[in-house]
Amino acid sequence: MKLSEELIYRGFMAETTIKNPADLDTRESKKFYWGADPSADSLTIGNLAALMMCACFVRHGYEPYLLVGGATGQIGDPKENGERDLKSIEEVNHNKDCIRIQIEKVINAGDGEVRDYVTPNLTMVDNYDWFKNINFLSFLREIGKNFSMTQLLDRQFVQNRIGNGGSGISYAEFSYTLIQGYDFLHLYREYGVALQLCGADQYGNCTSGIHLIKRLEDADADVWSTPLVIDPVTGKKFGKSEGNAIWLASTDNGSGNYTSIYDFYQFWLGQSDAAVENLLKIYTLLEPAEIDDILSRHRENPELRLAQKALAYGATKVVHGAGNAEAVENLSNTLFSKDTDFSEFSEDELTEFSAYLPVVARGANIVDILVTTGLADSKKKAREFLAQGAISLSGTKILEDIPVNQTAIIKKGKNKFAIVK
Repeated sequence: MKLSEELIYRGFMAETTIKNPADLDTRESKKFYWGADPSADSLTIGNLAALMMCACFVRHGYEPYLLVGGATGQIGDPKENGERDLKSIEEVNHNKDCIRIQIEKVINAGDGEVRDYVTPNLTMVDNYDWFKNINFLSFLREIGKNFSMTQLLDRQFVQNRIGNGGSGISYAEFSYTLIQGYDFLHLYREYGVALQLCGADQYGNCTSGIHLIKRLEDADADVWSTPLVIDPVTGKKFGKSEGNAIWLASTDNGSGNYTSIYDFYQFWLGQSDAAVENLLKIYTLLEPAEIDDILSRHRENPELRLAQKALAYGATKVVHGAGNAEAVENLSNTLFSKDTDFSEFSEDELTEFSAYLPVVARGANIVDILVTTGLADSKKKAREFLAQGAISLSGTKILEDIPVNQTAIIKKGKNKFAIVK
């Protein structure tokens, strides 16, 4: 399967300046760049979709230049409905270090196994490295004079912010697209990069670079975007960095923006039949024939949720490696087996489970344990769970707030667990 065919098959095609996707297969310069701002200390599965698109290009021989926005992160990508809060330089630097590791892991290491292609040298860049020495007047003379205000005013986010009922927009956020456009120009000049990959919501900002390259270098450049992933059941975007985001970090980097490997696996396992086919194509490295086989068997016995299990394993393998994917798959099979007797788990088994489940020391009461392990948001909610019969202790339903003085496994609802040891 050629690159253009795989991109279309996996759904990695939205707006683009490339008229014929097949041109990607014979493109003379096989270099691209993709960027992420350090707005948090972890990427989400929304970012992961774009990274999986990047990995697709890499599998077909393209050389990746991956940008972490140390400069743009100090301003913030303009939102549709209001200004972003400025982050401290220390926070931006911390976030950069965290997400750089995640980007490298997905692109360069992927599923942790030897692949049948050679990954080109991965070049990581930070736009702060070139913006820190740029003179403001020089920037206005070279970039500002070659960028039309009409182009900016026509952008949808600007229209929303300055139109009737809009919240207004600061000069800093208004200028964001010029900074991003300059990134593309810089990478073209320094490395010969003439293709930018992005999510569909960034397409407008990315075309700014095309305009500058044409005006200042008299050269052509292109943008290829991938659609935002939308849940067909809820109609909401996947992996937003607000609310109940699914993070790529599995441990806390300091801000609470993480999703445990077990919860990451369970998220994919819980996807609907309506969504699972597209998600298999986007978030796993399974070949088309493998996906077709899985979906065929799934349709024959949908109650077995074979497609969801393949998705959960495949996506976890990409982000956290094969060893962790196998471990949480086995753990999940054990916890949800009809033959499992929770009262018979040995202390060694519970210790093994604790590598992937929240752990609390013995001696605390059930209500405090539920709050400490995150199984309940508050003591009030924890007491409600008890009253509803939603809590069990090593297989026995608990209706009162009692102390737990022995090694045990606590279950809340259908798929939330914690270990007391």
